[in-house]
Amino acid sequence: MKALTTLYGTAVLALAMTACNQAPPPPPDTHDADVQAIKDLEAQANKNWAAKDAEKIMSFYTDDAVLVAGAGDALHGKDAIQGVLKQMLADPALSLTFHSDRVDVAKSGDIGYSEGPYQMTVTDPVTHKVMQDHGNYLTAFRKQADGSWKATEDFAASAVPPPAPAKHK
Repeated sequence: MKALTTLYGTAVLALAMTACNQAPPPPPDTHDADVQAIKDLEAQANKNWAAKDAEKIMSFYTDDAVLVAGAGDALHGKDAIQGVLKQMLADPALSLTFHSDRVDVAKSGDIGYSEGPYQMTVTDPVTHKVMQDHGNYLTAFRKQADGSWKATEDFAASAVPPPAPAKHK
């Protein structure tokens, strides 16, 4: 009888220890919903650019975002981005549209990216002529504590060759 009690006690203890050592269940798979959230965010960003709404455009970015566009230096942080944005929005010819060809989110569910083409119309600051630009962009996103997504790294590369240098006589 004592052996049977010891056997039952050992079995109960082993089961209890096994139950305590089980890995937590994996987080829910939100990949498709996260990809759609980034697509929706970009669709809203296009509307914000069309409306030239600086506040809503800036809401696309994290506070520590980095923007690299054209041949200029990288802009670090919202203040730097907002300074350039203010100049851009003052241009009556400004138009910017973009759409992702590809969006994906890491298995961890906290980072994602989008990439695709963009089209932009601006006034050349030197010639004062309206010019068309187009190229490709790559944007990295970070999921926020509230579950929303914001751009943390935004890179754009123009496919338009730079103008030829002026010939000196």
